[in-house]
Amino acid sequence: MTVKENLRPGGRSARVQASVHKAVRELMAEMSRADVTIPLIAGKAGVTPSTIYRRWGDLQQLLADVAVDRLRPDMQPVDAGSGKADLQAWAEQYAEEMSSGPGREMIRDVLAAQAGANACKCAEFTRQQIGVIAERAKARGEVFPDVERVMDQVVAPIIYRILFGDVPATRRVRDLVARVMSATD
Repeated sequence: MTVKENLRPGGRSARVQASVHKAVRELMAEMSRADVTIPLIAGKAGVTPSTIYRRWGDLQQLLADVAVDRLRPDMQPVDAGSGKADLQAWAEQYAEEMSSGPGREMIRDVLAAQAGANACKCAEFTRQQIGVIAERAKARGEVFPDVERVMDQVVAPIIYRILFGDVPATRRVRDLVARVMSATD
């Protein structure tokens, strides 16, 4: 089951989603993830469990939806003066945030959901961030690699290392960025 899309933004559905997401975040801060249940979330959010089941289907889908919402960037990538510097600053921050305890939990929640739509949303957030960096570089007259090349040669190795327990070192991230940028020279 997938999360229902195209709901009225600001109507009852938006209020329910905001309330349920807030309840999930608060409960996750208060107790072990294994102890969080749909009835507990519903009680804290002021909705019935059937509302949650109807909208999200199961706990894992709900956790994935909350994780996607938290993974949505809330600002543009830093403008460090050049495409390479922008990408390096973004990649270092991305690696640090995603390899943190909460970052790893969010990645696991997104990937554990039955539907792949949430993972696709996260990948699209990342593509958009890299796209901003690429457009800025091009506006400066710089050569910048294709967004998909950056996804494959910078983002994918970072995520792989995070998923399999190895926190990507800053030097490793810088090497990935240098390699993808040198391929465009």
